[in-house]
Amino acid sequence: MKTTGLICVLLALVATGCRRVDERDFTVSIPAMTAADAPAISAALQGYAGIDKSSLKFDHSAKTLTLRYDSMQLAKKNIELSIAQAGFTANGVTPESVGVKPKGK
Repeated sequence: MKTTGLICVLLALVATGCRRVDERDFTVSIPAMTAADAPAISAALQGYAGIDKSSLKFDHSAKTLTLRYDSMQLAKKNIELSIAQAGFTANGVTPESVGVKPKGK
């Protein structure tokens, strides 16, 4: 009986120590981005549950997008590939590398 109680306590401690959310900030360099491109880039990211859509901050002068995402659900590379699939280079990931024609060409 003591062994069963000890196992239950250990399992409870292990379960409470597991991370379920790991939110991180991420800045993406999008060199060809203009103010008119923000809706297209936002739309490309809408399908991901791990991105906090309210955190999208476009800096058109610096040509960057900063966002908050959950790294337990999504990797940075997924974000970059999604933006590249929308036709924009993102942190060096080009639209051509995913078989898409770049925007503005």
